[in-house]
Amino acid sequence: MSTRTAPWRLVAQREVMVKLRDKSFILGTLMSLALVAGLMGFQAWQAERHRDVTLVATPEATSMAQAVATPAEADDKLTITVTDAPDADAARAALESGDADGWLHEQDGTWTLTAYDEQDGALSSAVTEGVAQQVLAERAEAAGTTTAELTKGSEVTQTLLKGDAERAGLAQAVGFVMAILFYFSAMMFGMTLAMSVVEEKQSRIVEIIATSMPVTQLLAGKILGNFVLAVGQLALFVGVGLVGLTLTDLGSLLPSLSSGILWYVAFYLAGFVLVATLFAMAGALASRVEDVQSTSTPVTLLIMAVFFSGIFASGTIASVLSWLPPFSAVLMPMRLVTGQAQWWQALVALLLLLALTTLVLAVATRIYRRALLQTSGKLGYKEAWNAEI
Repeated sequence: MSTRTAPWRLVAQREVMVKLRDKSFILGTLMSLALVAGLMGFQAWQAERHRDVTLVATPEATSMAQAVATPAEADDKLTITVTDAPDADAARAALESGDADGWLHEQDGTWTLTAYDEQDGALSSAVTEGVAQQVLAERAEAAGTTTAELTKGSEVTQTLLKGDAERAGLAQAVGFVMAILFYFSAMMFGMTLAMSVVEEKQSRIVEIIATSMPVTQLLAGKILGNFVLAVGQLALFVGVGLVGLTLTDLGSLLPSLSSGILWYVAFYLAGFVLVATLFAMAGALASRVEDVQSTSTPVTLLIMAVFFSGIFASGTIASVLSWLPPFSAVLMPMRLVTGQAQWWQALVALLLLLALTTLVLAVATRIYRRALLQTSGKLGYKEAWNAEI
């Protein structure tokens, strides 16, 4: 029984090992992970940190300042300390010295919050809401009624005709991350694959390789090797991102996003194989490293179109593009996360993406086989298709 390893496996192993020994690849991956972890950590810290702010009030505003500070005492993320100032000059001095973050006073019948050079967002929100509630309570008392009666029926509930309103914002963020991951993975590994092909072609080493294995095995090994690397990197990024989300207020929504994330992984894998195949074909069309920029331009433009569609497409345009490969690799999972698409729609879109990937693989295999040993100059698609082996 023969124990000889299949040629495509040898090529795939070599692609993986070469990349794992590449210090720039390892450093870039670690830096990206550190950036993602840092952003998640910062968001978690911002969401949970407690802030102490000081509000200075002149005599006419002392009672209002105390009324504003009272509701804030129930907030475990904000504490407002009220200090009294005998006059406007003393209040200004407190702002200038940094002893106060804001000065509440009444000016021309209007409540005014003055800061030194920049308003504190948390204090501004608390004062705005607190003053509005206090004024409403005073007027309700004067009218012989209650605040609840005055505000009854004024609440506005936000809903969507399609999807879940609570998840809409998060879905947009997830979609943006999906588009970013697909774009950078496709560009990084795709260009690496194209450069690897043309370097072997330019050095004529491919002529030696072609005598020891079928060219189709070489293509399959290169695509598979980069596929494994991309999946590994994706797993790292998604893992860090999910752990980071659990540390934020959005962690409770993770169970509802799990199916969408799994669908995204499936679409990502199919889309990556498609893009990797196109880049391998672009590398085979070039005869020199300098030619790769030109031969890979159509693929690069396609990836950019997918990237921007994931960020900017909406409404009917997003719905239509979510069915069309390779745009479906990003847009269909986004629609699933927001509840705008059903599982069967995602399945159909995935099958269409797989069908296109299979077709492109067949075309790319023919062009790759015929163009790989052509070293006389850069080839066009038609010329490579008709070239003799």
